[in-house]
Amino acid sequence: MKAAIESLLKQALELLPDAEVLPQDAIDKVHVERTRDRSHGDFASNVALVLAKNLRTNPKQLAHTLVELLPESELLRKTEIAGPGFINFTLEENAWFDLIDLIRQKGHAYGRSAMGQGQRIMVEFVSANPTGPLHVGHGRGAAYGDSLARILRAAGYDTHSEYYVNDAGRQMDILALSVWLRYLEKRDISVSFPDNGYKGTYIHDIASDLAETIQDQLAVLPGDFFDNLPEDPDQRIDQQVIRCKQALGATGFNQLFDHGCNTLVEDIRQDLAEFGVVYQQWFSERSLITSGAMEESVQVLERNGHIYEKDGAKWFRATDFGDEKDRVVKRANGTHTYFATDLAYHYNKGERGFDRILDVFGADHHGYVNRIKASFEALGHVRESLDVLLVQFAVLYRGGSKVSMSTRGGEFVTLRELREEVGNDAARFFYALRKPDQHMDFDLDLAKSKSAENPVYYIQYAHARICSVFRQLQEKGLETLEDRSPDYRLLSEDREQELMQSLSKYPEVIESAARSLEPHQVAYYLRDLATAFHTYYNAHPFLASENDMRLARLGLIDATRQVIANGLDLLGVSAPTKM
Repeated sequence: MKAAIESLLKQALELLPDAEVLPQDAIDKVHVERTRDRSHGDFASNVALVLAKNLRTNPKQLAHTLVELLPESELLRKTEIAGPGFINFTLEENAWFDLIDLIRQKGHAYGRSAMGQGQRIMVEFVSANPTGPLHVGHGRGAAYGDSLARILRAAGYDTHSEYYVNDAGRQMDILALSVWLRYLEKRDISVSFPDNGYKGTYIHDIASDLAETIQDQLAVLPGDFFDNLPEDPDQRIDQQVIRCKQALGATGFNQLFDHGCNTLVEDIRQDLAEFGVVYQQWFSERSLITSGAMEESVQVLERNGHIYEKDGAKWFRATDFGDEKDRVVKRANGTHTYFATDLAYHYNKGERGFDRILDVFGADHHGYVNRIKASFEALGHVRESLDVLLVQFAVLYRGGSKVSMSTRGGEFVTLRELREEVGNDAARFFYALRKPDQHMDFDLDLAKSKSAENPVYYIQYAHARICSVFRQLQEKGLETLEDRSPDYRLLSEDREQELMQSLSKYPEVIESAARSLEPHQVAYYLRDLATAFHTYYNAHPFLASENDMRLARLGLIDATRQVIANGLDLLGVSAPTKM
């Protein structure tokens, strides 16, 4: 309804005698808001106040002119000029009544729009190193990224979701070493496990599987493997990686590396799929190296004059593009830095023709934002088309106490454990309840509770309650919505009017959430809609009403059921029919 009024106003603007002096962006930004007090109408616009200066006229006079130029519409009952030039719009009652059947006819498609039609967006999210299972922090990024992609699609954008698999580099080498040492233990070979190796029980599981598969094939431990190692822990483990590669040879090490990496990538893929997150593409970091794409991206920077040499290394002039310091892309020993693969990946993204690219990073990666944006621009792409969205960590609480977690020590709470404890629905909805850049306390006890204080339970219960009404209707053999069309003019109660108003907001919420990249707007809307429904349910009878009123109320709550289901789906949450 809001969009329809905006369309009418734009048509009126184009009919103004001096319309040609209006900048196009002014017409595009026609703003319509719902009134706080319905005695002032249903919607209002300050367009006359905003554009009067451009047209060198009085705002109130411009408002009158616009009202006169408004195309005829069955939607509007009246328009009024208020204050210095506000235009208030009051809708015909039928507009609200027609909405009920519109929702029921459109079903799952209700609320979807063409706002983003013709625009391609990539959303890359989670992209955790495959060095261990996903933890609850990754879960928040997964819930946010997937809900965002769903909302963007609902708003008409051609949306591509992608996981960047960090399957190259030092951490993956340490993973391979950790698996190998545990594998040797499985083959009854005594080892000294490094303090900064990966220690989780999942490493033992991967090593056991490897031992069963290859038996003693890689059970080769040189007698001096643990001799004369550096004191520094990082240098020590790096030297052990080198010795592991020497002991196994390229073929053996790659077999070990691939087994650990593939096992964990498949575990992550399955974990996310069970969480309702399915990507259109899994992009391998190693492919950038083996294909030559990483070297090519550095060469592009060199051709563009953005690389210089210092101390034998190649440096990217990142400070020319707003970064705090220049960045090494190729070390003096000829090896590329981690930043070089990030650079190559974003060059690849930019070359794929997306209108907008969204990177969803953990908040601990805030230091990467400027360098990524700098390299993206230096590679010849539009800086503003890349957005980096930061997701704060989620802190778990159980029984009022904080649940501790650490990553390499193996004592972390995994996403799978969270899902098993509170369920997918509660996990996804609780993650969606906060803006991603806000700190989040996740109350496990609340997420499991079956009470009105638990927002996901409260919303799902509204859906289940409506389904229960229709089951009772069938059991009693009463007249149904399929038997004849309801007379919605009977819906004159304040709570019925409020519920229809709330239902009409849903398309606006989707477009607003898509524009601002904020799935939590959908979560808040659903909570408000559930409140409006429960209040209505508790105040008015449905099945006990006489036939005409019963049918009208059934139509209204059926539309409510549909909108709740649609909104929950955008957040990856189910809409149960029984609870």
